Amino acid sequence: MLDLKETRGEIDRVDKQIIELFEERMELCKEVAEYKLYTGKPVLDRKRELEKIAVLKSMASDEFYAHSIEELFEQIMSMSRKLQYKLLTEEGINNDIGFDIISKLPMENVKVVYQGIDGAYSQQAAMSYFGDNATYHNVLTFKQAMKEVRDGVADYAVLPFENSTAGIVTDVYDLLVEFENYIVDSFDVKISHCLSAVKGTTLETIKEVYSHPQALMQSSKFIDEYGWNKVNCANTAIAAQIISQEKDNTRACIASKNAAKLYGLEVLAEDVNQSSINTTKFIIVSRRKIARREANNICISFEMPHESGSLYTMLSHIIYNDLNMTRIESRPARTSLGEYIFFIEIDANVDKDILQEALMQASKKCFWLKNLGKFPVYKASNKLVNEIN
Repeated sequence: MLDLKETRGEIDRVDKQIIELFEERMELCKEVAEYKLYTGKPVLDRKRELEKIAVLKSMASDEFYAHSIEELFEQIMSMSRKLQYKLLTEEGINNDIGFDIISKLPMENVKVVYQGIDGAYSQQAAMSYFGDNATYHNVLTFKQAMKEVRDGVADYAVLPFENSTAGIVTDVYDLLVEFENYIVDSFDVKISHCLSAVKGTTLETIKEVYSHPQALMQSSKFIDEYGWNKVNCANTAIAAQIISQEKDNTRACIASKNAAKLYGLEVLAEDVNQSSINTTKFIIVSRRKIARREANNICISFEMPHESGSLYTMLSHIIYNDLNMTRIESRPARTSLGEYIFFIEIDANVDKDILQEALMQASKKCFWLKNLGKFPVYKASNKLVNEIN
């Protein structure tokens, strides 16, 4: 019978040799980094890596070991690249995050665009943030708002980014990839929905309820209790405007109390959203690549090769550099069926060189990587615009 203690002792001996050989290999990688520093050659040479792994796999005694060796050396080569990137960063190569750091956003006499019409939540959020320092105008779509910022018609756009109950605003995520505009701030707004209709309408006469899909989703429990049909609109204020114009007491809308008042509707029920903490995160978007000094969050998007382990390899650079990833989302790529674009947010309260090093490493594994903005993120208790209702 085998002696387990003796076998474990042999494993310890082999492990010690592995560590010594690993450190010897990493020292040789430093020499490779020095060569690449002075010749300007890129760190990643994927063709060379694949050729090397194929040779190593051919040395294995069976298929299981061949696959294991492939996994092992993918990780060893990844760590080698990380070491090389670290050394290049220490030499001042690619150590700029690419944003102009400012103490505060320019707020005087700025032009602000929002999506929707008078009474939209975005209008109220914009006015709560910028106050009397700005002039405001509206457009019908998120894409138009992004165009206004890109073309200099507006200095900032105020866009909904995520709702605490309905999730992300997918169109806004897609547009951040499409346009060269950047997130420069974010803030949370607590939202309260009301059921409103023209005078003479009762809960018994209603057959259809109009609103934005997210507002309908957030109020679905209330709506479903009465069995009303749901009708999608571009936003809640447009829903209120439609109900006001049609003067049909079989129809009602889910909108803010302010929108109901603006369009002469009666509020039939307040706080119809099922969550008492219904909060929407809004972002401020600018064409300028600027970041406030207290910015503590960075958002990036990227597209990966559709192959095993690619996302894991990309995220390993975040882990290796001891960064805290606070969010990950995915969206279908518009250019390729079955391909996805990923969005991640990272806590940026770290040394600039470490952050840049991680992004530089990660970008080498992507088809493309875009920095969407470096901006402050607050807990709701720290910065919450007055409740919109």
